[in-house]
Amino acid sequence: MQPWYSIDNEEDVPSPALLIYPDRIQENLRRMISLVGDVARLRPHVKTHKMPQIIAMKRALGIDKFKVATIAEAEMTANAGGKDILFAYQPVGPNVRRFVELIKRFPGSRFSALVDNPQSLSRIASYAKSQGVVVSLYVDLNVGMNRTGIAPGPDAAGLYQTLSATEGVCAGGLHAYDGHLHESDLVKLTEQTRQAFEPVWKLADALKHEGFDVPNIIAAGTPTSSLLAKHEGIEVGLGTTVLWDSGQPETSPDLDFQNAAVLLARVISRPTVNRICIDLGHKAVASEMAQPRVRWFGLEDASIVMHSEEHMVLETTKQDAYPVGTVVYGIPRHICPTVALHNEVWCVNDRLAGEKWPVVARVRSITI
Repeated sequence: MQPWYSIDNEEDVPSPALLIYPDRIQENLRRMISLVGDVARLRPHVKTHKMPQIIAMKRALGIDKFKVATIAEAEMTANAGGKDILFAYQPVGPNVRRFVELIKRFPGSRFSALVDNPQSLSRIASYAKSQGVVVSLYVDLNVGMNRTGIAPGPDAAGLYQTLSATEGVCAGGLHAYDGHLHESDLVKLTEQTRQAFEPVWKLADALKHEGFDVPNIIAAGTPTSSLLAKHEGIEVGLGTTVLWDSGQPETSPDLDFQNAAVLLARVISRPTVNRICIDLGHKAVASEMAQPRVRWFGLEDASIVMHSEEHMVLETTKQDAYPVGTVVYGIPRHICPTVALHNEVWCVNDRLAGEKWPVVARVRSITI
């Protein structure tokens, strides 16, 4: 039986390439909605795919809320019809101007951003007021990742109160990303999640008790999504789940999604006994992770002995089965930055790679 990932027109696809399987994306989107229970509570992250065609697939299923990491991703999402777009970043420098330009350029979309300190709040509010717009801001909470945000507590409450009283901005709610929580043991992860988010719930309750409006709480990374989806009144952020990869199941064994993105490469040399060289280097697969960065189909026993800009050398006892020119398929360990390394992806339908989708938002700037 022919493997699900293989294509019948390999000779048409130069390597290395990234193949995308829309039918599997569609199934993953349905599973994402089922996990959350209510499509209105789902805010998937665009950084995983960066393509308007996938935004269109999401919108067709009723997904109108999105999370983005760059101004370019925000512009692409708005162009594709996204209605509610969170720039999950604190605008600084020229990005304050660019973010306000988004609001003015796309009146049919609602934009919001993050803030975690009074100085940034003041700068954003001042510029927004000078441009005659109101910027919706979420207070970004640090729940233990220690990358961005302010710890949920008195200072965060004070920042939210200031935000609520400042002209040029309005309070969208609270944002808490828990990227540091990726324990594979669900019992341990459940307890870690409870400890991380208990201060968030207390902060929200305290603000409401004092008469402040907290319209929304956005939380969860992929590993904790099924846990936080059980908590009423929050939106759940999912990203990797739309394409999946070989790394996520290690930290999220309780989640069930399909691989929908596959790397296609070719054997370009057999330099020594038991070694093959594949044309897939750092420029075609995310390389911030430890090896193995790709799980090759049929070469599960192979070990990676060298990885450089354009090459990956594998040691395998199956060398004789892989003459020069052989096509190999593999799942990247981390899909999000892998997509960003490709100008375009090949869509696979009925085992044929045909239409090519440009990865529009891999650039830092589109027009804004």
